[in-house]
Formats: sequence, C-alpha cells, structure tokens
Amino acid sequence: MKPQIVVFASGSGSNFEAIAEACRKNQMEATVSGLIADRDTAGAIDRAIRFKIPWRVIKRSDYSSPDDYSRKLLEVTRYWEPDLIVLAGYLSKIPPEFIDQIGCPIINVHPSLLPKYGGEGFFGKHVHQAVLENGETESGCSVHRVTEEFDEGPVLNQAKVPVFEDDTPQTLADRIRPHEHRILIETVNQLLTESRDSSK
Repeated sequence: MKPQIVVFASGSGSNFEAIAEACRKNQMEATVSGLIADRDTAGAIDRAIRFKIPWRVIKRSDYSSPDDYSRKLLEVTRYWEPDLIVLAGYLSKIPPEFIDQIGCPIINVHPSLLPKYGGEGFFGKHVHQAVLENGETESGCSVHRVTEEFDEGPVLNQAKVPVFEDDTPQTLADRIRPHEHRILIETVNQLLTESRDSSK
C-alpha cells in the first residue's frame, strides 16, 4: 500500500492539485487520501471533487471549545490514516494537541524565504506586499516542518526568485508559485524515501 497523504488547504488549492497530480502521474509514490479545508468556499474543494478525493470542512468557529475542535480534527484526519500531512495554503493554526497526537510529520509550504516574512498575518498577498515595500531584491518559498508557532519549524527546502522593480504582489506570487509546487513535491518525495529507508 502506498503512503497516505492528507492535505489541509484554505484557498484555491493549486499546491493541493500539484500533489494530487504528481500522485496520479506516479511522480510521487503516494496517495492523497483526504483533504481538510477550513472554509466552505475553498477552491481546493472543487479540485478534490475533480480528483475524486474525499474532503471535509472543519471550522474552528463551529466548535464550542479548542479541545472539541482539536478532537474533531484528529478524528477526521486519523480516519484517512496519514503517513504525512501537508499544509498547502492552510491559514488556520494547527492545535498543539493535534501536533502532539497525530503521529506523523506535518509540513507546510510558505511563500517567502523563511525566516523572513513568516509568522501570524504573513500569508498570501500580505507576504508579497511586505517583500515589495521593503525593497527586497529576491524572494521565494520555503517548505518547513510544522511546530506550535506559525512558520517557525525547521526549513527543509527553499527556492529563490528575483524581485523586479515593476513587480506587483500578483506578479511576484505568479513567479513564485511554480517553485512552491516543485519544492513541495521534492520535499514530500524526500520524506517518503527517508521513511521507507528507516523502516527497512
């Protein structure tokens, strides 16, 4: 049986689709067993339907306490028996209890060269706007392990791109996005290879 990946996403789901497509084309020795979204409007849901991947929406606001929310997140995720969890444009904070109890690695892809422009409030266009406002000459993306604090886990992979004088947040995002897909797939493959080697 191939390793199982569960993806968490909040937005359009381009990174989610990149993973699903890599699995479909056997560029990744794994299967995406489920998608968790934190909003009903997440475009990733439409992509999951197209790929025939099971999905659930789990919103913190639907639960009366953090413990109830964390329990539901664990219950649904464990049903899909993940060997790896990938946060792909997921904006909600992962509860510490979830990280402690899930029993598999969790990684995140972030649209900056961490540790620059990471942390609470730095996501999507906000990252790219800050990069441009600060006159950076390069930016990029990072894949890192998820810990209890936003974007502070060890960086596993990065890719750099130039920042041009006439860039907008959108043009910079468009330049970075293909590299997000690439390093995310590279990192997932590396982690799965390491896991297989350690189990021999």
